[in-house]
Amino acid sequence: MRRILLFIPTMLLATILVFALFSIVPGDAAVYLLTGEDAGGRVTNDDFERLRKDLGLDRPIYVQYADWLWGVVRGDLGESLYYSEPFGLELVERFARTFELAVLAIGMAFVAAVPLGILSAMKQDTGVDYASRVIALLGIAMPTFWIGVLVIYGLAYGTGWLPPLEYAHLWDDPWQNLQLMLLPAAVVGFHDMAFTARVTRSAMLEVMREDYMRTARSKGLREWVVVGRHALKNALLPVITVSGYQFGRLLGGVIIVEQIFVVPGVGKFLIDAINHRDFPVIQGVILMTAAVVLLLNLIIDMLYGILDPRIRYG
Repeated sequence: MRRILLFIPTMLLATILVFALFSIVPGDAAVYLLTGEDAGGRVTNDDFERLRKDLGLDRPIYVQYADWLWGVVRGDLGESLYYSEPFGLELVERFARTFELAVLAIGMAFVAAVPLGILSAMKQDTGVDYASRVIALLGIAMPTFWIGVLVIYGLAYGTGWLPPLEYAHLWDDPWQNLQLMLLPAAVVGFHDMAFTARVTRSAMLEVMREDYMRTARSKGLREWVVVGRHALKNALLPVITVSGYQFGRLLGGVIIVEQIFVVPGVGKFLIDAINHRDFPVIQGVILMTAAVVLLLNLIIDMLYGILDPRIRYG
């Protein structure tokens, strides 16, 4: 309950910081609306002031923030300054696509990284260990956008096949949805897999040197029981922590990958809002991202207590 109550001040602080930041950043939504994309249109000062008043941008920043916050409390994120229409439903839909991409990426990374890290730890300083460490280093060193470009280039010129450009909902056309989502998820997940595999290996090596591991083996337990029931359960705590951090980072860090694979997620939505100085949209994206990240941290805290009964939050 204490952690749930911390949601409110944390999210308030995030939105206040963004509002304060954009109040000092050069640019104005009214200027963009009047001059257009190339900022080459002619506009009078009267037109500019009139539009700012219509948009409510002439009010003090704390008044704008208070009005926006009161709307959020009532379940209304407001209207886009650029498109002059509510954007809440579109934001939820786009965020769901990015969330699906992040879940697929983390799932792929976790499924591949944990066995790879366990195998590397069990075969320490052997050819298998060196090979897995090289794979992990490559995944960490190569930028995800570069891997994405290579994948697209290889598919286009090597096989003549490209993912579909039109997005389809998972419940409407699962096959087309997965065709579009699996490749960017694999590209993003490769980097996360490499880092998670290294953390898993380090955690497993530390756990396997503990006294209770020797005791478990001395009881005659099979090796897979010793590794799975005793070692892995205790080594998963740092792995879950890293995976939770990576998941939160993915929600705001897959913008370039979404552009490369034409995934209509929250990335392009946020970029357009920043270019248009569309503050309500930017605040809506940050509010939703902050809520998901805070909820994820709460889930991780709960998993700590499940995996290690010694951990208590009382």
